[in-house]
Amino acid sequence: MPYPTDRPATWFVTGASRGLGLELVAQLLASGANVTATTRSTERLIESLGDADTTRLLALEVDLTDQGGVSGAIAQTVERFGGLDVVVNNAGYGHLAAVEEVSDAEARAMFDVQIFGVWNVLRAVLPIFREARSGHIINISSIVGLLPFPGWGLYAAGKFALEGLTESLAGEVADFGIKVNLIEPGYMRTDFLRPVSLGLSSTTNNAYPAVHEMVQQHLEMPGTQLGDPAKAATAIITVATSGNAPLHQLLGSDSLGLAETRVQALTADIEASRELGVTTDIPEAAA
Repeated sequence: MPYPTDRPATWFVTGASRGLGLELVAQLLASGANVTATTRSTERLIESLGDADTTRLLALEVDLTDQGGVSGAIAQTVERFGGLDVVVNNAGYGHLAAVEEVSDAEARAMFDVQIFGVWNVLRAVLPIFREARSGHIINISSIVGLLPFPGWGLYAAGKFALEGLTESLAGEVADFGIKVNLIEPGYMRTDFLRPVSLGLSSTTNNAYPAVHEMVQQHLEMPGTQLGDPAKAATAIITVATSGNAPLHQLLGSDSLGLAETRVQALTADIEASRELGVTTDIPEAAA
């Protein structure tokens, strides 16, 4: 079944109290959709929504690393609204540091949110979507999930993992009528690069001055980013309602340009690999 037009659609959005997630929830409520919004603070979410009509909102404090809590949130959504149409896995945060500077605890915390939290949501929602033979999963990645940069190793690792998970999922569930998309924004004018949404390693290494300079530049960037989160939220709604977006939906001219750079570099690597690459085949047995 395509995106419903004869009734309000029901959305489940994680990471909803700030930035893109908050803007998406606000626009969905304004459109008349039903929305379950997960957050670490429902009080902050409601306050941030201001005068928005919240009669169709189910705000829940959910630890995405807790499978039971996530499954309970999905069950509450279905009970409250009678079904579920679109899931947006948006929760996440940035982290800037050289690979050597990232602690084990920091790495595991990042993957808990960006991968294991997403997996918990998927395990909870896929049986519902399969039974209905419909539904839409939208995973919020990043251009860094296609093109990593020095100092972004941990964040890129999480997003690369999300990209692989999502591409595999898309192939697995297509026959059930379930749509899957990745959203790959560039820099957006949100709190993503502010302390509330950004992790910095507790120890640094003087061997990486260029990375530290990059970190400082990013800390000074908020308020100058190219991307408009309101327009990005509208684009995500378009992805769901149109039903014909590509698996990889890039957002922002900076994201598009960087993706083209990635394709060119990968193409060059393929060609440079060819001469040695073909030497590892087992020769066909002589006739």
